[in-house]
Amino acid sequence: MRKGSWIVVGLLLIGLGGAYFWYQKQKNRADDEPYGTALKPRLEMSSFEFTNITSERADMTMKMLIDNPLPVAFKAKGVDYKVYIGDALVAEDAYRKTIQVESDDSTLVQMPVKVYLKKMTEVLKTLENKGVDSVDYRIQSTFDMDVPIMGERTFSVNTSKKLPVYYIPKVKIEEIDLGKLGLKRTDLAVKVDITNKNQFPFKFRDTKYTVSIDGEVIAEGTQSDDIRIAKDAVTPVVFPVTMRPNKLDNVVWKALFEKKNTPYEVILDCKLISEDNSFKNSPFKTRISGTLEDLKGAKK
Repeated sequence: MRKGSWIVVGLLLIGLGGAYFWYQKQKNRADDEPYGTALKPRLEMSSFEFTNITSERADMTMKMLIDNPLPVAFKAKGVDYKVYIGDALVAEDAYRKTIQVESDDSTLVQMPVKVYLKKMTEVLKTLENKGVDSVDYRIQSTFDMDVPIMGERTFSVNTSKKLPVYYIPKVKIEEIDLGKLGLKRTDLAVKVDITNKNQFPFKFRDTKYTVSIDGEVIAEGTQSDDIRIAKDAVTPVVFPVTMRPNKLDNVVWKALFEKKNTPYEVILDCKLISEDNSFKNSPFKTRISGTLEDLKGAKK
């Protein structure tokens, strides 16, 4: 065998020996880690925030740190993931942008999550009944990756982070006060209770609201000042609204004689302001509906 061939063989043996040594080192690290992430990408939840809240669902953004401990760069076509609060599955979603991470490097990715409030409310009610004030937020993720030399590979990675139990504020209409009857009367008041079960206060900012009775918008208003909502409490608030012209007579008639069959709807639109980053400038829009008979009284 020629001298050059021996050199090539020697280099290959050194390379294979180095690769084997690296593999054994990483394998030992993986055995010592709870999730065995030394031989695959590591996923860590940095933070999450509510980006939009409606009566039906909460949109959130999870900031996820993706770490690559491999000796080569990888490229992932996307990530499929499931979100759990405690042991309850609350959302499934996917991130479909390409993720590329160099060897021994990391990147921060913002993943969208849509949580439907009916399911979330059930989970939060269970935690509340158990007296739980913090819980594990758990992510199960799957990467389809293209790794040099190794080719296409699928990796499943789990991560969790213990955080406070976050509650969506609840708005309940107590009264719609029509004030004194009169042909020139144009103002009314909507009295609401805002329940905040979180262990921190927040504010409603840039608040707008409309009042509809029997499917017709009859009044609307805005609140220029911040509305302070106490922590772990029910805060009563009165929203003054201006009734649209020529709406009073019809509303008064229904409030007097047709309460049972007359539906109402109040739409409240604002931003949630809090020192907690999860509710920092989160748009909040809720619809409260029922019949006039459901209220303590559609006062005249």
